[in-house]
Amino acid sequence: MMILPAVDSIAYKSAKAFYHGLPSRPTLVFRTGPPSEKLTGPETYLVKKEIRPVFDDQFAAVWEDMGTRVYKYLDSVTVRWTTIDVVRFAEPGKPAGPIVVWVGVRPGSLSRKAAQVAALACKKILFTFKIFGVEIAFRESLFRRSGPRLLNYVSTASPTASVRSPLTAALGLRIASLTMRYAEGTGALYLSEGCDSEKVYILTARHVVFPPKDVANQLYHCRQPSQRRVEAILPGPEAFQGVLTSTMVKIADDKVMVDQYKQQLGRLQRREDSGDTDGVETERAVVEPSLRAAEASIKALDKFHSEVTKVWSQEQHRVIGHVAYAPPITVGTGGKRYTEDWALIELDCSKIDWANFRGNVIDLGTEITPGKFTSMMYTDLTAPSSFKYPDDRLFPVQGVVPEDELVHPQMRDADGEPCILLIKNGCTTKTTIGRGTGIKSFVRDYFSDGTEATSMELAIVGYDNRSGAFSDRGDSGAIIVDGQGRVAALLTGRSGQTDSADITYGTPFEWLLERIKAKFPNAHLYPSTA
Repeated sequence: MMILPAVDSIAYKSAKAFYHGLPSRPTLVFRTGPPSEKLTGPETYLVKKEIRPVFDDQFAAVWEDMGTRVYKYLDSVTVRWTTIDVVRFAEPGKPAGPIVVWVGVRPGSLSRKAAQVAALACKKILFTFKIFGVEIAFRESLFRRSGPRLLNYVSTASPTASVRSPLTAALGLRIASLTMRYAEGTGALYLSEGCDSEKVYILTARHVVFPPKDVANQLYHCRQPSQRRVEAILPGPEAFQGVLTSTMVKIADDKVMVDQYKQQLGRLQRREDSGDTDGVETERAVVEPSLRAAEASIKALDKFHSEVTKVWSQEQHRVIGHVAYAPPITVGTGGKRYTEDWALIELDCSKIDWANFRGNVIDLGTEITPGKFTSMMYTDLTAPSSFKYPDDRLFPVQGVVPEDELVHPQMRDADGEPCILLIKNGCTTKTTIGRGTGIKSFVRDYFSDGTEATSMELAIVGYDNRSGAFSDRGDSGAIIVDGQGRVAALLTGRSGQTDSADITYGTPFEWLLERIKAKFPNAHLYPSTA
């Protein structure tokens, strides 16, 4: 007979701080396992944690059946769960702990005692599958389904490089439906219809252009030119305002630097006038070019802000195309139980400068320096890296990651553990790097009509506790790629106690492309160009 695990009283004295270090800091309800180490001093309960992925063949072989048993048991005792994830936790720089079946529940819906009883029952289910040494933890968490030609790309040296990306054709397209502009999301990638057609589509998540709470979940197919169209704009209103705001912030920063450089030059001149010339010319040779660069940056950014305000402010001028096809969202689709949540936007080809169009490329942005980005992608120092940072920041997207490789990656991390690093550029969090996990998560959708549905999703966790969340609100529809530029998944949702995401979810693209080809048999990735 198994003894009911004791409540970890140390952890529960500060349940809200137990997951310190995670993006949303979810509240711990109950966990099995040994008590937390007793700490003293101001750092008590504030030991940082980060989520690590799990690649375990024995566990993976039984997880779908075992996980189904777990969630059906939770349903039977009316636990309002949201996601069931399989993860490990670690303190930064330390080895990961045991595998944890990490159950998210709606905030305030489950008492500690009820969670304790449920954890015991879940452990018994795992034992029947001969899975031992795995812990169960409940935390509070929600699942969320998250005019002019486009501007040309510019090099990192351009003053506008960090602010103009939402107005270019690079992936991470910040889109919204013109009629439901509040529901912004991300355009994933470009698809060619194929055969003799010249049509180009933008793939995104259906819930980005047809918010489920406002639009009936039924097939939308724009067949005739005379049919009323659902137009999509780029960028959406929030993203557009973000362009203007970030431009003004950068101008303000540059003005501060101009003042600083002028003060430094004034100080150098006073030293020179007093006869103290030691090192003055060397320092002046550094400051004067910096001053000229900052002044030129202000001029370029002012011009950019004026042009964008004049040409892009009217939303009708930002229409990028119209929704051509959007099947209803289905959860737990087919034998693999994935979520089918996609739509195709037919691109208005007049909005593209085809002479400079690069196709499916991700702008890696300026938030992470090339050196740091490369080192983050180079985890196994004993093997050559497949990732190469492009000199123009535009990372080509080509090919598809086989589903089996998502579960059995070829990479290893610094500790020799299996590892698959994934990249995305989304509307909200821009370019981020995360880690795929080899055990898919169960996700529960609760609909407004009282019905519910369960699916399995690819789970992605943050790179580490310093890098922040992999995604956030508005990133839905973004494409997720590996270090070779192969498409891994379409981002469909996230979970966390707050808007910040502890775990991001996606639909494997190999499976999704098959669903798209069922309707568009010749569809393929629009090629990227160097």
